Amino acid sequence: MPTFNDKPVYTLTQVGQSIQSMIERTYKYPYYIQAEMVRLNRYPRTGHCFPELVEKEGNRIKAQMRAVIWNNNFDRINDNFERITGEPLKDGITILCLATIQFSPQYGLALYIQDIEPSYTLGEMARNRQKTIARLKAEGIFDANKRLKMPLLPQRIAVISIETSKGYSDFMVTLQGDKHHYLFETELFPSLLQGEKAVTTMTEQLNQIEKRVGEFDCVAIIRGGGGDVGLSCYDDYTLARRVATFPLPILSGIGHSTNETITDNVSFANKITPTEAACYLINRFVDFENRVNELKEMLLKAARLLLERENLIINKSESDLKLTTQKLISRESQRLVEIKTDLKIAGKNIIETHKRNLDSFSAALQRETSNRLSTEKFALDKFQSDIYIYSKQQLAHETAAIMHLEEKLQLLNPSNILRRGFSITYHNGVAVTNAAALKTGDSLKTVFYEGETLSSVNAG
Repeated sequence: MPTFNDKPVYTLTQVGQSIQSMIERTYKYPYYIQAEMVRLNRYPRTGHCFPELVEKEGNRIKAQMRAVIWNNNFDRINDNFERITGEPLKDGITILCLATIQFSPQYGLALYIQDIEPSYTLGEMARNRQKTIARLKAEGIFDANKRLKMPLLPQRIAVISIETSKGYSDFMVTLQGDKHHYLFETELFPSLLQGEKAVTTMTEQLNQIEKRVGEFDCVAIIRGGGGDVGLSCYDDYTLARRVATFPLPILSGIGHSTNETITDNVSFANKITPTEAACYLINRFVDFENRVNELKEMLLKAARLLLERENLIINKSESDLKLTTQKLISRESQRLVEIKTDLKIAGKNIIETHKRNLDSFSAALQRETSNRLSTEKFALDKFQSDIYIYSKQQLAHETAAIMHLEEKLQLLNPSNILRRGFSITYHNGVAVTNAAALKTGDSLKTVFYEGETLSSVNAG
């Protein structure tokens, strides 16, 4: 064996074979190992799986190891797991596996899984579920969505599902095929419904709905039935908390009667299946219509009773009124005869009295008219005399004023002004009033009291 510094030198194969021998002597039997399978890593061509197993403390990975499931074991293990849990083996689940510990100089250390216990996975999910429920209750939000008030007639529904989902199809067919023909407005917010990314996508779609919260009456989370593992995302704390604190009532229709997730528990109403969720919405309209019809019948019944009672009252009143009217007509007819006789006598007396008064008034009117005419004639004559005198005085006054104006006009006559030694100079027929307006060579005409002369403007 070669040496170096008096120490033996081993080949990598020898070291690997030594470790392999030690592992085989130490770990002779299969062991049950608990771990989280973060990735299944199955290769379709060969059918072999190389799962990545980890153990976490919070978000910190405490241990990590590679595993192997040969194809001849995988089909048996997966079929049994799916039969019990309702879902195949997948990423992100906690498992209890029966495995041997082997070391290969060529491939390293690995756990060779011989079997996986499905009941452990279900139990682990149940324990995590109880922790999440306790946390939501401690935060005081477990029943928050249930305390919201569902609108009397919820018509505008935001649906979180996927268009290809059988559950979504059942939901829409039930709503649209309702024999009552109620009108629902739905808008689909597509989301993954299972797997690691389902929590993220459903939460994101709830955030989008909240931005338009005024446009919807409620939210429906719709998914077809599945096994408990397939529904594990609905036990996630993040999604359950978002549903519990959402400002709109949320209907959950994400499984069958055997499945009840935390999201179901914290939602406003768990209607189990998509069809039942649709029926819940329809039944609110049916119940409202039934109540309206009941009230309608009660109102009609009360109206009929009231009408019957009023008809009896009217019939009795009609009979009483007929009898009273007959008595009244008889009495008034007698009074009318008496009044007619009295009126005839009174009419003659009134006519005679007014005739006498009219004759007396006619004579008095003639006398008054004659006196009035005499008085007005005297006043008119006096007014005519006053007008004549006033007119003569006014005419004399106005004549004197006119003569005075004529004297002033004579004084202002240009010929009288020229007579006093003034003259008028014209340029182009216009009297010159400003020497600055003239220029050298302009022709001028000067008019005097007697005669006129022509001149021109010289420089200077």
